[in-house]
Amino acid sequence: MRLHRIEPLIEADALSARVRDLAMQISVDYQGRDLLVVGILKGAFVFCADLLRNLHGLRTQVDFIACSSYGVATETSGVVRILKDLNEPVTGREVLLVEDIVDTGLTLQYLQAHLHRQHPRSLRTAVLLDKPYRRQVSVQVDYRGFEIPDVFVVGYGIDWAEHYRHLPYIGVVRFLND
Repeated sequence: MRLHRIEPLIEADALSARVRDLAMQISVDYQGRDLLVVGILKGAFVFCADLLRNLHGLRTQVDFIACSSYGVATETSGVVRILKDLNEPVTGREVLLVEDIVDTGLTLQYLQAHLHRQHPRSLRTAVLLDKPYRRQVSVQVDYRGFEIPDVFVVGYGIDWAEHYRHLPYIGVVRFLND
């Protein structure tokens, strides 16, 4: 790993407050309906868990899908591979896809298309972090946590080469000697 330091970008308290706000909005939007929450592994697992704990008045189930487009790099390869698919079909179900971060949109576009082919009743997407000016493709984001600048971030489930997922905040990786 290159020499670096981590600088806080979004503190833990701000993350918790925003996740509660998103969960409240989602709870209202899906009131009285069953909801399948689909977390994208590995990066969204913390966000997904906190979001689930804050949903109220809904019957929820959770499943996970895992894909790769980064490997150990800090830039997407642009090639998306599903590493673990859902355990159950989504046909006819209300589905909320939960993603940690969207920048180019390639991974999210791929997964949305993958789920749409299974004919859910509805498919919406919740994204913790958004870099809209990095988009290479158009994607639908229904629930957005934070818009962030074009920086490489870690923490709150997001990693760099499998490190830093444990941080309770979102931090910017600053490379030294650059």
